[in-house]
Amino acid sequence: MYKQVIAVRTDLKMGRGKIAVQAAHASILAAEEARIKKPQWYRAWMESGMAKIAVKISSLDDLKKLEEEARENDLPAATVEDRGLTQVPPGTVTCLAIGPAPEAKVDSITGKLKLL
Repeated sequence: MYKQVIAVRTDLKMGRGKIAVQAAHASILAAEEARIKKPQWYRAWMESGMAKIAVKISSLDDLKKLEEEARENDLPAATVEDRGLTQVPPGTVTCLAIGPAPEAKVDSITGKLKLL
């Protein structure tokens, strides 16, 4: 089984629509990285229904640590920096997507996070 986890910063107090859009950006960016660097993972994820899980992350520091751990484990990962046109200042990092990748690999670093 393959999946993608999207960690959304809860400290920013973004509205539901903003969260949805930022998570979509992160999902596409990380999937594109996987398509290029891990095509077998990408294909398996696409063929198995493109599972995505949204989780909470409480701060930018925690998000950066999670991204570092994903990179250390050779997982596709992408952060989103907002343009600052609506709810947050320009350059604000809003979320991180990890995967698509094998479920066990993703869970080993995101399994402790609570669902959004």
